[in-house]
Amino acid sequence: MHPATPRGYVGLGAEGVAKSTNFGALLRTAHAFGASFCFCVGAGWDARAARAADTAATPAHLPLWRWSSPAEMALPQGCVLIGVELLESAAELPSFRHPLNAAYVLGPERAGLSPAMLARCRHVVRIPTRFALNLAVAGAIVLYDRLLQHGRFAERPVASGGAGPVAPASRHGPPVFRRTRPDWLDRPDEER
Repeated sequence: MHPATPRGYVGLGAEGVAKSTNFGALLRTAHAFGASFCFCVGAGWDARAARAADTAATPAHLPLWRWSSPAEMALPQGCVLIGVELLESAAELPSFRHPLNAAYVLGPERAGLSPAMLARCRHVVRIPTRFALNLAVAGAIVLYDRLLQHGRFAERPVASGGAGPVAPASRHGPPVFRRTRPDWLDRPDEER
């Protein structure tokens, strides 16, 4: 059984992370959820220490961009930057419509995202918890919520239990005509 292929692309990153193992776990989470790229901004983490938590060796499989400040960030064209932060003004994650192409940035647990980073974000979402979560856990929750929204899964059943099999993706075949075949289809290409 193959996992559902979501539409669009997603990037996951962090700003100001000092704990290398936390960032390594975030990289592994991004890789597991099929992220297209990872990034860090102003983070002083050690790649060797991060490998202890990133057992999937994510930087060998995904681009990893490093920027020293939010002003230096250069995301792909059309990519929407979304901050994940415990702010009262942030949108609640369960009610948020994820953009098709997005990058999510998380901050350190105690300090949060910088004002400069928040200014770069088009949206800010919050996970409805009482206090800050571990970096990789928060990243996993956001990516899981996105996967539920953009993935192709069967509808949940009304009763408890699992849903039936996922319907195959529709494929376009030859045109179907309900009445008669148009005469222009029988003409040579030069006459069309």
